[in-house]
Amino acid sequence: MLKSIDPILTPDLLWLLASMGHGDDLVFVDANHPATRIALSTSSQRLIQLPGMSMETAVRAIMSVYPLDDFDPDPVRVMMPVDDPDRVPDVQREVLAEIERATGHPVRPGKLSRPDFYRAAAAGFGVVQVGDNRAYGCFLIRKGVI
Repeated sequence: MLKSIDPILTPDLLWLLASMGHGDDLVFVDANHPATRIALSTSSQRLIQLPGMSMETAVRAIMSVYPLDDFDPDPVRVMMPVDDPDRVPDVQREVLAEIERATGHPVRPGKLSRPDFYRAAAAGFGVVQVGDNRAYGCFLIRKGVI
């Protein structure tokens, strides 16, 4: 155990976050995502699984140690719903609220189609998959500097 570190941040997850550099994307996905396949294409080829965890709980813990890229106009990108690209699913609204709470400012996510999200995810640094099964709980969160 470490002081002041959320216990959700496992040793493997801390390694992944600490190994990332400025401009690397953390791929953060729901239980429905083909995370194993995508993780094999990432820079680290790492998949960190947090079973039974909700999206917003995991993002709250990650954002307690993770600097968001403030040089990029779209440091957070989401997968758009296929049936209604303008709809913002509850899971996205809740995760964005956690990111905004951590950063102290509003965050307007970039929106990617499903195929574009999969391509961008494969180019990410590593994948964190939570047990949350709500659809469209898929995010790319770009790392900034301290």
